[in-house]
Parts: sequence; C-alpha cells; structure tokens
Amino acid sequence: MKVMVTGATGFVGSHLADQLLTHGHEVTLLVRSPERAAHLADRGARLVRGDLADLTAIAEASEGQEVVHHVAALTGAVDEAEFLATNREGTRRILDAAVAAKVGRLVLLSSGAAGGPASRGRPRDASEPDEPVTMYGRSKLASEQLVRAADLPWTILRPPAVYGPRDTENFLAVFRAANRLGITPVFGDGSQELSMIHVSDLADACCRAATAEAVIGGTYYVNHPEVVTARAIVETIGRHVGRTPTVVPLPEWITRSLLTITGTTAALLRRKTILRADKANEFYQPAWTGDPTAFMRDADWHPAFDLVTGMADTAAWYRQEGLL
Repeated sequence: MKVMVTGATGFVGSHLADQLLTHGHEVTLLVRSPERAAHLADRGARLVRGDLADLTAIAEASEGQEVVHHVAALTGAVDEAEFLATNREGTRRILDAAVAAKVGRLVLLSSGAAGGPASRGRPRDASEPDEPVTMYGRSKLASEQLVRAADLPWTILRPPAVYGPRDTENFLAVFRAANRLGITPVFGDGSQELSMIHVSDLADACCRAATAEAVIGGTYYVNHPEVVTARAIVETIGRHVGRTPTVVPLPEWITRSLLTITGTTAALLRRKTILRADKANEFYQPAWTGDPTAFMRDADWHPAFDLVTGMADTAAWYRQEGLL
C-alpha cells in the first residue's frame, strides 16, 4: 500500500512510520528536516521536504497515495491564532491535496483535548457534545470539523496522553523526579482519572484505522481500556525506577499563577510554549478519560500494553538511552 505520513520526525509519527515500513508499505514522509528522517530514508521511506504551509510539497507527497496519515500538529504556540494557522489550516491544505490526488482514505490523529474533559467514573465517547477547554483543543476540534466535511473517506482518532520509548517531553521529567529526587508532583490531590496509551499501540491503531472498513466516517477514542489516576501513574513510575516517591500535591492557585507567568512571558517574547494559563483548565478537571470500546470493536484493535507493562517498556528505553 502507498501511504503518506505527516509528522514522521515526531514522537508518534516516527513510531507510525516504523510500523508502516516494517509491514512492507511504500511510505512517503512530508518532513521539515530530511536529516532528522535519514534513518527512515535508509529503511526505504521517500522523503519530501516541506511543512503544512507548503502547498507544492504537500501536493507532491500526496500524489498517488492510497492513504494519508495526518499526524503533524502544533502543541505549543504563541496564541490561538497560531494554533489555528497550523492545526486547522494545515489540515485544510492536507485535505485539499488528498482530494485532488484522489487519495483513498485519510486518518486524522486528533486528540482527546478536542472532545474535552470527562466526568469522574464515565469515560467520554464521540457521541457526546464537544467541549474543549484549551486553545490547542479548540484548534484540534476545528481540524476535525474540516475532515468531517471533506469529500473522501476519513477516520478520526482521539488519543489521550501518549507515552513510551522516544518520549522526551512528557513523562521523562516525571521519571527523573522519581529516580533522582524521590518526589513526584501531581496536580490537585492526584485523584484525577486518566486514560493512557502506549505509543506502539497508538501506531497500531492508526494502521488499523487505514484498513478497517467499519471505521470509515467515525470518530474514536483510542486508549487502554483501564482508567488510572494521576497518583497511580506516578507511583507506577516510581516502582519502575526502584523508588517509592513522595507524591507532592500542587494546589490549583499555584499552578495557575506559574502558568500565567510563563505564558505571558512567552507571548511577549513571541515564543511557542505549552505552558500557558489555559493548560490549568486541563490539569484540574475531574477526568480525562475515553471509551475505546467502539474502536476496539470496529477495527478489531486490542492494545498490547497496560499501564504497568507500558511504563516498564518506557523505563527500559530511558535506561538504554542513558536518560535516567
């Protein structure tokens, strides 16, 4: 199968590209930096230099493709306009090129942030009204809305927090705090309910979304079926680094104050950041959980990792890379 991927030098995209190449697909990657994708080119991937603003590159990468996986997205920005310029308008350009090239199917990797928080004890599904609480979440929902109106077969996946090998931005800091300091901060009292997904399972979900007929035209939450708490996550990480960390609750007023300072400073300096005041709208919700039942049924998908085995795999990679 001929498959195009955006965002292949990123955390999730690199795992997806790996899986596609391993499965023998003919893979084209739209990349800003061919140097960062050299290892994928060595395995047979075709590289097209460009980004989500480059119409010529997008058209070249899309030509002749059977499937497009749109993974690339901006997670930190100066303001909401920048989020929309990349996440919404970039998706619009990908869709226009895919339709023009008569691509057979598009898979959009969205985010649980597009749907908004869940109620405690009741994971969200895609039938519920969308209520994003951050600029990022609103930009991802705007991307979804474009996809739903597009004239080609599509599937939208909404993952929660993603972790696993090659993650150096999200959970590495928690592993290091537990390992070196024996303490791990949590937002609130640690009772926030969360869904999680190991990056290899997410890459597999993307692959299945590109081939299963029953998922066409569907929006799905994709995650481990288990629901965990923030406290359980940091305690599990502690066990995998051989420590019993002291869990330090972070009051909401402190977090909001710090995020207001970092976000305001970044805006004044016109620097991208994920550390903005509205991130506290995520951190202090009762739950960020999704119900993966529909996707498991329609795509015949079953995640290989749960929290314990997934964090063990992550810890092993961190040690192998000398990051702990």
